[in-house]
Amino acid sequence: MVMHTMDSAKQEGKNIGTVDRKKQVLEAASRSFALFGYKATTMEQVAKIANVGKGTIYTFFNTKEQLFDEILIGVISEMKTIILREVDHDRKFFENLFRVLDSLLEFRSEHELLMKLSQEVRDVGTPQSQEAMAQVESVILNYIEHEIRHAISRHEMRECDPNIVAFLMVKMYIALTSEWNKYHEPLTKDQIKEHIRLFLEDGLAIHA
Repeated sequence: MVMHTMDSAKQEGKNIGTVDRKKQVLEAASRSFALFGYKATTMEQVAKIANVGKGTIYTFFNTKEQLFDEILIGVISEMKTIILREVDHDRKFFENLFRVLDSLLEFRSEHELLMKLSQEVRDVGTPQSQEAMAQVESVILNYIEHEIRHAISRHEMRECDPNIVAFLMVKMYIALTSEWNKYHEPLTKDQIKEHIRLFLEDGLAIHA
């Protein structure tokens, strides 16, 4: 009985150690991808940052792609958590829209990995970085499409194509928060919302 208990304790300790090493590798890989981008990151760099042998990484991940994909899954999970936190269906559609877009774009602009991947897409056009940023944008688009359908079912919005309208909303918001600043004085959040309401809410909302 004592021997069985000792064996169980050893196995539990081994499992914890394995989880810790995997976490250690993922944290190191996140730092590497954020510093060097996808293309320039190597398994050797990750091993060095994690202070483990390269063989330890291959215990958990067969390729750099697998390692990157798991990190991206974590980022997308964080974004979905933000959406769940900000959405309140007691509010109107556009109130939720502005809250979610503000939080998601702030998250995206401050997240070191996403910032580096965006840069890599612009400067190098690495396919994996392009696909990663496409997945990030799809999280935002899917949320808006779902909420548009919900707003239509509540007769809060007119019938429209949710895919097209979601695309226009995201592109307009990004254009006013980022692209506009390259050539003009930055707009305040209230000014951005005012223009989105002017072009979208006033045209789409059903007014009593």
